[in-house]
Amino acid sequence: MLTKRQNMMETIRGGKPDRYVKGYEALALVYTPFLTTGPNVVKGGPPVKNKWGVTIAFPDNAPGPFPVHDAEHIVIKDIEHWRDYVTPPSVVFSEEEWAPVLAQVAQIDRNEYFVAPFVAPGIFEQCHYLLEISNCLTAFYTNPDEMHEIIDMIADWEVAYAAEICKYIKPDALFHHDDWGSQISSFISPSMFEEFILPAYKKVYGYYKDHGVEIIVHHSDSYGENLVPYMIEMGMDVWQGCMSTNNIPEIIRKYGGKLTIMGGIDNGKVDREDWTREAVHEEVFRACREYGTKYYIPCTTMGDPASIYPGVYDAVMEEIDKASKEFFK
Repeated sequence: MLTKRQNMMETIRGGKPDRYVKGYEALALVYTPFLTTGPNVVKGGPPVKNKWGVTIAFPDNAPGPFPVHDAEHIVIKDIEHWRDYVTPPSVVFSEEEWAPVLAQVAQIDRNEYFVAPFVAPGIFEQCHYLLEISNCLTAFYTNPDEMHEIIDMIADWEVAYAAEICKYIKPDALFHHDDWGSQISSFISPSMFEEFILPAYKKVYGYYKDHGVEIIVHHSDSYGENLVPYMIEMGMDVWQGCMSTNNIPEIIRKYGGKLTIMGGIDNGKVDREDWTREAVHEEVFRACREYGTKYYIPCTTMGDPASIYPGVYDAVMEEIDKASKEFFK
């Protein structure tokens, strides 16, 4: 029987996996001091200003934390003078601050798991965290020079952050967040994505690949099939969060071997207050039947190994076990 790591590599490379990869099971997610040394927002707690100066709230009824974007809390109030509002935070932390992270990493069996630092928010998200989403999307048209400058600043910061991560953790994989679309469309056109976002990610993901990272898993729980060629060009190996609103069979047929899909089980369909085991079973088996056994990792679209409603994620993983017995014979 293959280890979890070996089985994931066989799936990604189109080899001979002996079962489905169960969601995140092969990724040992590691949270760096940048994320663990506050200020941190708590679900149901008061809003908190993060290291970038963005005020973050995490309401009880939300799937995750979100920026507060009323007029008072938008960070960049005048994009033409954005430098007056933004100071990139330091990525350098003391040996003492890294110590608990290194202790966690030392306990991870790298034969069984990929050591995978968790990085969020990504470059596009950081833009709209600072600007507010409508202002950000408008600025791609009205202020392209400033948007290039802001994106370059964020990308350079991410490379500096990557240097610290690679120095201390020596990761095998990277798990990186950046949502690029709604359920039915990308937020910006492919040509605009190619101009603004692709060069930044080639720089960031290129750094990780040049420093020993085997696979890059990128989370975007959205539509994004129109961006797949750029995902491949920037160095992504796995698209986590790919929703069923994408033509997943066609993506796998056309790009299998260059990109693996991890998702296809929309949280909106299974991670509900009225969830049932029967509904989870049907959705997991539908996904596995339609998407096959190579270049596909069945997983919910949520950006971490959890669910909003207790029990859902575990139920999905158990149904994937059952699907392996059905589809791997």
